[in-house]
Amino acid sequence: MIPLRPLGVGEILDGAVSTLRAHWRTVLGITVTVSVITQILDVLVQRYLVPQPSGLDPNATPEEVLDQLGEQLNTTLVGTAPVTAIALIATLFTTALLTVVISRSVLGREVTLSDAWREARPRLPQLLGLTLLLPLIAGAVLVVGMLPGLLLGSTGGAVLAVLGGIAGMVVAVWLMIRFALASPALMLERQGVIQSMRRSAKLVRGAWWRVFGILLLTMLLIFIVSLIIAIPFGLIALAVDGGGLSGMFSGATPGFGWPFLIITGIGAVIASSITYPISAGVTVLLYVDQRIRREALDLELARAAGVGGHGAVPDDAAPRS
Repeated sequence: MIPLRPLGVGEILDGAVSTLRAHWRTVLGITVTVSVITQILDVLVQRYLVPQPSGLDPNATPEEVLDQLGEQLNTTLVGTAPVTAIALIATLFTTALLTVVISRSVLGREVTLSDAWREARPRLPQLLGLTLLLPLIAGAVLVVGMLPGLLLGSTGGAVLAVLGGIAGMVVAVWLMIRFALASPALMLERQGVIQSMRRSAKLVRGAWWRVFGILLLTMLLIFIVSLIIAIPFGLIALAVDGGGLSGMFSGATPGFGWPFLIITGIGAVIASSITYPISAGVTVLLYVDQRIRREALDLELARAAGVGGHGAVPDDAAPRS
């Protein structure tokens, strides 16, 4: 699926898309199944568990407006929590299974859904720990950056909190890129959570900006693809269940029901089925590329794949570390 040499940006993106094309039955079997289950749970949560935000009183005093904004923020947080948990679980399963599929495709080997599940299942608890730990680290860094300003209070404290938040965000981004390859290291090298984070930091060292640029480009492409798919489904949903497109400009808040949630959910399933493999593919191929550049992994891959004059090796002898 990829040339066995250091990869360029285009080759990494093309390799991710090529994996989707070459193993489309397995890949779509994973992503469609996970996306459909995720969207069903998401629709049910939004319909029955998420409280509707209260409207703002136009005649309220400034103090009452602040109280109402606080209530809306709390409502938003309460509604976001279960949706975020569902998305986290979906990401966990797709990352685990697609990492196996893509690692096999690098060697030119076929892999079925049952093969991917059998190989990924033992690593799910460790991957869950890693998936939970990284956001906690980022959140802790942001809190530490903002805490002095929040404790100080007053206008000066607010300015200090904003500056601390910006500094904390920069540090959090730096850490997340530094640990961006921890997931494939955990899955493919059978390492623990902390060991995989150290492994990622070692692979990213000296290539932080390159990894950052490739991941940022991937996020931009995924955003564009998701937007292209979401816009027509959103417009159709508004036309069917939002009082028509003119309702968007009437000033009234449309009451969205089942048709709106179902139509937008279908759009989300299609978008996720396309974007999940690209995101996972880029991360795994970045991991492979960094190992090729630092550890001559291309020689091991060629030997494992039985190309370039190297003898083929059985599946269970493929390089893991």
